Amino acid sequence: MQPMTTPDLDRKALLDRYRRNRARSEHIFGLIADDAFYARPIPLRHPFIFYEGHIPDFSFLTLNQRALGEPVIDAPLERLFERGIDPGSLDDAKRLDRADWPSRREVAAFALTCDERVENAIANARLDDPNVPRLVRAQAVYTVLEHEQMHHETLMYIVSRLDAAQKATASQAHVDTAPPVNRMQTIPAGTATLGADPDEIAFGWDNEFGQHAVDVPAFDVMTYPVTNADWLAFVADGGPPPAFWIRRDGEWRLRGVFEELPLPRSWPAYVSHRQARAYAEWAGLRLPSEAEYHRAAFSTPAGGERPYPWGADAPDARHGNFDFQRYDPAPVDAHSHGASAWDVHDLIGNGWEWTDTPFAPFPGFQPMASYPQYSADFFDGKHFVMKGASPVTARELVRRSFRNWFYDDYPFMYAKFRCVAASP
Repeated sequence: MQPMTTPDLDRKALLDRYRRNRARSEHIFGLIADDAFYARPIPLRHPFIFYEGHIPDFSFLTLNQRALGEPVIDAPLERLFERGIDPGSLDDAKRLDRADWPSRREVAAFALTCDERVENAIANARLDDPNVPRLVRAQAVYTVLEHEQMHHETLMYIVSRLDAAQKATASQAHVDTAPPVNRMQTIPAGTATLGADPDEIAFGWDNEFGQHAVDVPAFDVMTYPVTNADWLAFVADGGPPPAFWIRRDGEWRLRGVFEELPLPRSWPAYVSHRQARAYAEWAGLRLPSEAEYHRAAFSTPAGGERPYPWGADAPDARHGNFDFQRYDPAPVDAHSHGASAWDVHDLIGNGWEWTDTPFAPFPGFQPMASYPQYSADFFDGKHFVMKGASPVTARELVRRSFRNWFYDDYPFMYAKFRCVAASP
């Protein structure tokens, strides 16, 4: 639980961040052809029109209506756009089909009103009130800001499944190099600190709290994530091709966000958790636990722990492929400045990293007041923890305690992995 203290709020910075978020959302929606807004390129997700209404609606409901007690704007639209979906199967997803989505003009007008109300609240309302659970340490406004940034990523992996004729293109250079030798690095036995201390971060989601230490036996870990070149050997031996691969004219190619590419051998393989586990078993290895990821990423030979793999410097382009520097991956050895104290590379950025830890609460878990169902609905043993960041993860989400999660068979996420083994 976050303590009943009030942070120093910079309203201008909060308002600027909200507007930057909205500008990025507008840019992403601008990539989508008008006739694709009611399509579902990924049937397990809503059509794009839902997200165009959901993002501003969630912001208004979370901050203005539920935290500040303001009146409704449009009750039917607020209910329609209130929450997304995470069905466990295509059959479950089909039951969520609907044909009565409002027009884009209606959604745009609704979104504009939401934005006006939210911006006014950020500029003028009391955002931090120790007597209002949703406003303790300005929880509601930070929830709004990070929620939109997470949806930028959701939108981009749905955009990546659109036919090229249904989306715009973006200019980005692609580099493929010789894949590095992926040696194993020994991480000695030690302690991993999981979770966040609420006095040390301005905001965290409820599943991040309950900081605790875990004793981790010694293990060996791959220096780099598994590359497409590595996965090719698995496919040659009967393994499944990733959902991002396309077989054309006898050659494997990669479905990038905006174009189809000759398969970049040095890029990480984006796969489901189930596929990653199958590869690890084929290689005589296994996937790391969440605690082992933390040991490889944040611990040091001297016995301490770092905020980031590379140290205490704020995340920037030197450290990894994140924060929309580009839309697609880069070679796994492209960011040497992001290596951990153990010389383990590409831990942050270039794709989330699967762990073999089911998504579950930390000790003392309490649902957050501003979004109580955010984590609790997914403590079902079917979702697995992911760590790190992808190319389209905002830098504000790059923190040691941040946890992502997905179903083990979900194939469309920007998710890579590396393998571990018991240390002899």
